[in-house]
Amino acid sequence: MVAKSAREIALNILVDVNEKGAYSNIAIYKHLQNSMDKRDENLVREIVYGVLENRLYIDYIIGKVSKIKLKKLSALILEILRIGVYQIVFMDRIPDSAAVNESVNLSRKYSHKGTLGYVNGVLRNISRNKEELIKINKNNVSEYLSIKYSHPKWIVDRWLKEYGEKFTEELCIANNQKPKLNIRVNILKTSREDLKERLISKGYDVIETKYSYYGLIIENPYRITELDEFRKGYFTIQDESSMLVSQIMNPEKDSLVVDACSGPGGKATHMAEIMDNKGKIISRDVYEHKIKLIEDNCERLGIDIIETQIQDASAIDEYLVNRADYLLIDAPCTGFGLIRRRPEIKWNREEKDINNLLSVQKDILNTCSKYLKVGGILIYSTCTIISEENINMIRNFLKDNKDFKLMGFKELIKEDQNLSGTENGYIQLFPNISSTDGFFIAKMKKIN
Repeated sequence: MVAKSAREIALNILVDVNEKGAYSNIAIYKHLQNSMDKRDENLVREIVYGVLENRLYIDYIIGKVSKIKLKKLSALILEILRIGVYQIVFMDRIPDSAAVNESVNLSRKYSHKGTLGYVNGVLRNISRNKEELIKINKNNVSEYLSIKYSHPKWIVDRWLKEYGEKFTEELCIANNQKPKLNIRVNILKTSREDLKERLISKGYDVIETKYSYYGLIIENPYRITELDEFRKGYFTIQDESSMLVSQIMNPEKDSLVVDACSGPGGKATHMAEIMDNKGKIISRDVYEHKIKLIEDNCERLGIDIIETQIQDASAIDEYLVNRADYLLIDAPCTGFGLIRRRPEIKWNREEKDINNLLSVQKDILNTCSKYLKVGGILIYSTCTIISEENINMIRNFLKDNKDFKLMGFKELIKEDQNLSGTENGYIQLFPNISSTDGFFIAKMKKIN
């Protein structure tokens, strides 16, 4: 079997993401060939994420020269054009001629002969007139920012209204920058200092996270999950913002913790590590495959205090009422804080999704808060930067639930520079401010 080229693999991944709704990281993992060298693997990743991050701008450029409306093009041809344009406009080290020829070759393999001339003509036209075609009219701020940084206009409009022009542009820029890989040290098996030294000795560039006591930032993470240290459970991959959730919770040993929307279990396993693997954590999710991920992570990390359950968080479990010492609600959300890691989120969400999610979040909060005993601690978190899902949700909850109050947690943060609200019981992280994923964390106590 002839090995696929880097561009062909990138094409297959982009079709999976844009047409079949796959997550970019999962699609990349699925399609990458084990025999592929580092250079080609990096090219695949650069093209895939580059196209996803700049999709609207790329389509804007194609639309200026194409005689066929983009919505009438087949998915394959559109993705081939996007790959070609991305190389021509953004990748100076690749000659335009190579970008054009490779795109035509992809068209030859994946489409009919009639498309060859079209693909060739569009890309050569863009190559010849690149400097003129990349220009964007600046008269309308919202449209300009939307096209320039490839964010749906409705999102840009929201951010302009809430944060202003300067902050919105900085946020859009940060969303299009490649994030650094963060790992969380498993303190059940090693220390941050020891793991840091181990990784440095193996050629990795490593620095400590700014806000979390448990994190390391890996500057050159090539195939880090193939290390013995990963297989033995010395660390897990997790962004610093997510680490802060369990860090701010700070559950004590021998406590009962309920993780109502556990997902793959990153925060549940972190809480178990903080608890020295003593006590009990009930980790719940509605999806069976996520439950399996929690169990797999527990086995690798050496954790045995987590009990997994398939459960809809909005449905009351009478058995747990007034029993839990700690409750984590990492609520389903729009996910706009993760755009820099999963740029496809920009294209998979619509404005109407917000209202639907608000209803779900409210139901989960009102239901699961009943599980806490008096004196119990509730953490509500999301990976988004939409205020209706975050601080507004908490304010409405506190208005309707007088037996809860916010509690500060400044002492639990390694450093609170650029983090406002730690003393008031909540923080909103932004990629352009904190260099983390966009995340909201609120800490509340049940007082009676």
